[in-house]
Amino acid sequence: MTTSQRPIGSGFTAYSTSLDVIRGIDLTGKLAIVTGGYAGLGLETARTLASAGARVIVPARDVDRARQAIAEVGGGIDVRPMDLTDPTSIDAFARDIVQSGLPLHILINNAGIMATPELARDSRGNEMQLSTNHLGHFQLTLRLWPALIRAHGARVISVSSRGHRRSDINWDDVNFERGAYDAWNAYGQSKTANVLFAVELDRRGRDYGIRAFSLHPGGIVTGLAKHMTIELLKNRGNIDVNGEPVIDPDRDMKSIPQGAATHVWCAVSPQLEGIGGVYCANSDISGILESTASFSPGQPTESYTDVEPYAIDPAAARRLWAISESILKTTLPE
Repeated sequence: MTTSQRPIGSGFTAYSTSLDVIRGIDLTGKLAIVTGGYAGLGLETARTLASAGARVIVPARDVDRARQAIAEVGGGIDVRPMDLTDPTSIDAFARDIVQSGLPLHILINNAGIMATPELARDSRGNEMQLSTNHLGHFQLTLRLWPALIRAHGARVISVSSRGHRRSDINWDDVNFERGAYDAWNAYGQSKTANVLFAVELDRRGRDYGIRAFSLHPGGIVTGLAKHMTIELLKNRGNIDVNGEPVIDPDRDMKSIPQGAATHVWCAVSPQLEGIGGVYCANSDISGILESTASFSPGQPTESYTDVEPYAIDPAAARRLWAISESILKTTLPE
């Protein structure tokens, strides 16, 4: 296990917002890419980075929708076409960035889907949650590698979730080709993949000045929960009787600005200099979960923020990397 996987006492809390975290940080001259940066946590992250002077590019499948959403919060962010489930689209987006000659300082792999009720596959036959949440970002990161190296100090952020605790990698059947599909197990596997990706990416990238992090943003009611019924969200305590999101950071129920804080902290905090490959929450490095804890509201903070040992295991991270390369038929550029 990584010895860095322990809290550092950042001074931030579950109540901290993205603007709290960015205060005093100047990103003038920095380039950032935020997938899913036109809605929810991604939009808040993109807007916060831009407010500190960064040039922000948001890849989007629906460019018109993304531009409209960004314009409604003030604009100043560039939108370009890309579909995380389409390898040709990913390659075209990344090629434009790499050929521009610009250094890429921050890559936030934020886009995702959750608990799609029916088994769906991308054009290559990969289960859709694994494809969108992990494999698409894996390919994107590898294709952007030359631009990340040029930054001489880049950070790659993988947005995971405490949902990683729902499932380790289903090593013998990652694409549900033989076993029965379960929406939440598939989601959990994809979120574990996000954490393991950061572990191995950091090992491979640190000699080039590239550090990687994964994170749990908190429980936030956004479009990600579109496959969950109103009744289910009420029963889980995520929304109140009026259908409004419950905000209670002590129980990991956050506003969007609070949820985006850890994205931004991982991307810009000087407190993380010399550290990488760790899972974070509440704008700090998380501890390691010592025993299985309940997902129910009202549990101690650690039950929400700590990481499962299997998700930060270096051997598992290398194994997943090899599987991902094999599925995508791609490797890091020489």
